[in-house]
Amino acid sequence: MFTKKECVVMLLAGGRGSRLLSLTEKIAKPAVNFGGKYSIIDFPLSNCVNSGMHTVGVLTQYQPLMLNEYIGNGQPWDLDRINGGVTVLPPYQNNESADWYSGTANAIYQNMDFINRYDPDYVVVLSGDHIYKMDYFKMLEFHKEKGSDCTIAVIDVPLEEACRFGIMNTDNENKIIEFEEKPKHPKSTKASMGIYIFNKDILEKYLEDDDKDQSSENDFGKNIIPKMLNDGKNMYAYLFNGYWKDVGTIPSLWQANMDLLGEQPEFDLNNPQWRIFSRSNGAPAHFVGDGAKIDNSLITEGCEINGMVKNSVLSSNVIVEKGALVKDSVIMSDVTIKTGAVVKYSIVDKNTVIEPDTIVGKEEENREIALVTAKNIQYVKM
Repeated sequence: MFTKKECVVMLLAGGRGSRLLSLTEKIAKPAVNFGGKYSIIDFPLSNCVNSGMHTVGVLTQYQPLMLNEYIGNGQPWDLDRINGGVTVLPPYQNNESADWYSGTANAIYQNMDFINRYDPDYVVVLSGDHIYKMDYFKMLEFHKEKGSDCTIAVIDVPLEEACRFGIMNTDNENKIIEFEEKPKHPKSTKASMGIYIFNKDILEKYLEDDDKDQSSENDFGKNIIPKMLNDGKNMYAYLFNGYWKDVGTIPSLWQANMDLLGEQPEFDLNNPQWRIFSRSNGAPAHFVGDGAKIDNSLITEGCEINGMVKNSVLSSNVIVEKGALVKDSVIMSDVTIKTGAVVKYSIVDKNTVIEPDTIVGKEEENREIALVTAKNIQYVKM
């Protein structure tokens, strides 16, 4: 017997993340390291707990093994609960068929049985690949106050960047009157964050209708949201004013890591009022040698620093040998940077060795980020 919940959260975490290139060859995008000790999925999971929402379905598909292991029973996020908690939801075979998730809407539709076990009034739909802190409870209160059928979180973006997003045009009450997908000439700067709250019964009806439509791409942004708007449903935009970054590309992942640095970082991970929880890797304390120099950097457990690290983010178990320099870079876990090597403006993937006296990366004026793996180096324009 399952206890009724006011809302159920559905976290979409099955994306391949092809724009992250070799970083996602063997893992799903939400499992990629961020900020030294975290994975990207830690942020929406922590937001759920901090918002008082403790019933979460995580929808996985592409390369799910590491992500499934990482989530486990949900204990690091206080989601190991008898009634509710976190449940990993991969595609499965039923009496009629066995299908991969064909789109964001189809992924939710295939898991309506999970949602209906809790008989919720509301369903919160999240993406698993953004970096931000957000109180979903406040958004839910806004949704109820407005009597909304669907509420979409939006963030104000520069006008010149609005063409990259789904744009919500609203009236003075923030009621959505028009939706434009990546418009060439945007009428507003309210960009969809891919965060939705639906009344459950309305969501279920639209997902059922969408599943019957053979021409549909089964996508919230392309199909469900436009259809609801065309049908005159009560839809509102919830304006979010905090930090939010889509880390779906190498340059954006690098920049988001850089935003963690400095005395007053653009995105602060050290706020005790809104902790970001993660599954600890159990690494020992980091070691800093006598000749080491560290400036404006985040160093995670298990690192051994004998060289120079400037303006960089190092994940666990990174070794920087004597005479090596790491500058303006993001180093994933279990990397060794040997004596005399120079790494700058780079993202170095897990389990990579930078050999002695090797120079990796270019100067800042080139506006390129080097993606370094054990196999090769690629340069990605900012």
